Amino acid sequence: MHVFSTLIPAVGLFAHLATAAYKLQDDYGTGDKFFDNFDFSTDPDPTKGYVNYVDRSTASRSGLIKASGDSVYIGVDSTNIASSPGRQSVRLSSTKRYTHALVILDLEHMPGSVCGTWPAFWMLGDNWPSNGEIDIIEGVNEQSTNQAALHTSPGCSIKHSGFSGSVDTSNCYVKASGQSDNAGCAITSNNTQSYGNGFNKAGGGVYATEWTSNAIKVWFFPSASVPSDISKGSPNPSGWGNPMAAFAGSCDIDSHFKELQIMFDITFCGSWAGKVWSSDSCASKSSSCKSYVQNNPSAFTETYWSVNSLKVYQDGSSPSNATSSASASSYASTPLVSSTPRPTWKHRRNGHNHGH
Repeated sequence: MHVFSTLIPAVGLFAHLATAAYKLQDDYGTGDKFFDNFDFSTDPDPTKGYVNYVDRSTASRSGLIKASGDSVYIGVDSTNIASSPGRQSVRLSSTKRYTHALVILDLEHMPGSVCGTWPAFWMLGDNWPSNGEIDIIEGVNEQSTNQAALHTSPGCSIKHSGFSGSVDTSNCYVKASGQSDNAGCAITSNNTQSYGNGFNKAGGGVYATEWTSNAIKVWFFPSASVPSDISKGSPNPSGWGNPMAAFAGSCDIDSHFKELQIMFDITFCGSWAGKVWSSDSCASKSSSCKSYVQNNPSAFTETYWSVNSLKVYQDGSSPSNATSSASASSYASTPLVSSTPRPTWKHRRNGHNHGH
């Protein structure tokens, strides 16, 4: 332990420590450099979506991924009538795994609030749910606000304070009694600029996720109000105010979350967007989610991520907490999560069951 002079004011000391805490570990870059840091899944969608996840060369050739100026484009097929197993898309998982991190995603555009869609930016560990799952951006169909969620093994629940969002469910255990199966703990933003069409109309924004031993917190900043310390590359969460979501309470974070990959995907229908189709406003467009997604390619021209930057910071006082995962060359024959599929989960909001 360092011994500091008692002449140093405590406030100044804490401010110094907070400001110096985070150092850049990984800058995912743009263009091919960005995609070099991810594996492309070609496995069947574990959430039973009407989607065909394609490999990198197919995605590039078909225009599903590309560099566009200083940003990176990640989209779906919006040209062709789809056929089984579904509309072409991509599912990316980082080649590195993290335990503790400050993950900052600067987006120019996210998939719009479009019927049939189910985009997500999230983090996932092997042996689900033992190593945990952090859903940072997620929604379906014409949803207008973001939902963040955790999914864990038994013994993790959150308190209802310290954030601006609204709690949908508070027990993070995927089999918690009194909650729908696989609900986890979920917090929904009250800001209509946080997701889909509202996010894009506001010109994009930044999502910052801080994962420590004490809590997992998610902040959202519209493009016009991104903290200057983020823009300067010296992020200081202590100055950001209340997060959109803060997952803390009766939960030993370190025993429930470790070795997580960063994920992007866009699927269609499946166990959430498809499940709620008949009770959603989208039902007026088609009798089924699958039929709509299959036959209306032009509906998905706004279904894409445009990434300005993705950066991962670590506490400068700690050793690196990142490890490499399987190489891209062996990925095609290696399931992302061993034999355990990505979970399905439900939550109740506005009187509807949503499955994921």
